[in-house]
Amino acid sequence: MKPAQNHWRLIARLTICVTLLFWIFHVIFVQEGRSAALEQGGDWDALPSAERLRIAWTEGPPAIWATLHAVSPGAYALSLLFMGAILLVGTLRWRLALGAQGLELPLIRATEISLIAHFFNSFLLGSTGGDLLKAYYAARETHHKKTEAVTTVFVDRLIGLFAMLFFAVAMATPCRSLITGHELTGLIFLTVLAMFGASSVLVFLAFWGRSSNEGSVLQGWLRRMPRGEYLEKSLQSCRMYGRHPAFLIQSLGLSMLLNLLCVLQFATLAHGLGLDISISVLMFIVPSIICISALPITPSGLGVREHLFVGALSAGAISIDGKLGLSLSLLAFSGSLVWSVIGGVVYVNLKDSQHLDEVTHDHSKPEDGFKM
Repeated sequence: MKPAQNHWRLIARLTICVTLLFWIFHVIFVQEGRSAALEQGGDWDALPSAERLRIAWTEGPPAIWATLHAVSPGAYALSLLFMGAILLVGTLRWRLALGAQGLELPLIRATEISLIAHFFNSFLLGSTGGDLLKAYYAARETHHKKTEAVTTVFVDRLIGLFAMLFFAVAMATPCRSLITGHELTGLIFLTVLAMFGASSVLVFLAFWGRSSNEGSVLQGWLRRMPRGEYLEKSLQSCRMYGRHPAFLIQSLGLSMLLNLLCVLQFATLAHGLGLDISISVLMFIVPSIICISALPITPSGLGVREHLFVGALSAGAISIDGKLGLSLSLLAFSGSLVWSVIGGVVYVNLKDSQHLDEVTHDHSKPEDGFKM
């Protein structure tokens, strides 16, 4: 893509992000301003628009800040532990993908790379910056299977997304009344269902689709594309995963554990804020919103995630105040940022001293090895 196109895409994403965040905060601030005016005996509707705007943006920010500080310190600390466990489980799942290709990466090195990728996923604009860096370092870790190493990052992300979408669709059953009784939650479910269908097709094509055998139509088509030989080799690497049910079962099992940890992180913060949200509702809403906000719309899903959480949690069956819904989303995101800072520290300390140097020893593990 041309630099000019990247420039305009960046501007478009930032514009969407800022617009969504401004609108969410403005709506909540207006609610706080209205409440403050009524408490003082004023008539909110009779005030000029400029005065209402001034009151909203004067009373709103302190109210949000107070709500963020109202979370129990113990609950917030526990949510940070859950976030760390999420990153660890994700690292273990990636090592499974590496092991399936005969690439043995020590846990400490895989953890370092995963933390650095998490740092860049949180701070770079777009949703793939960290994954691209992860693929780059994965390729550096081997001399003879660079394409396969890069493919592991794609496969890990694909399996994780598919498993989380499946989890969200399965958990929609106990929340039928919430989905059918509220426009936004219904739209969230339809979006997740469409994404699940698309990811299912992609998983099938990647793992079990027709092979690009010598002389096949697919092979000819791939070889006519830019860097088609690498695409062909990547596709062959993906096919290998489909031939190993043990890898798929283990990866899906770790993914389900990761999904549960995500829900527990939000449930812990909700409890720390004194919110009464059933775990069954969170098991549908949390993975659904995480999947939708992973779409490359805004940097790190910022704005999209907050808008969906505020809207979904204000549904009639839940009726959580928008200020509290926003605080829940921001607190969860702040926990992710804490671990991003740790990833940044790892990156700064290693990029000069070690630079995650290539492993020079010969990788002699068999391709069907799955040991952690």
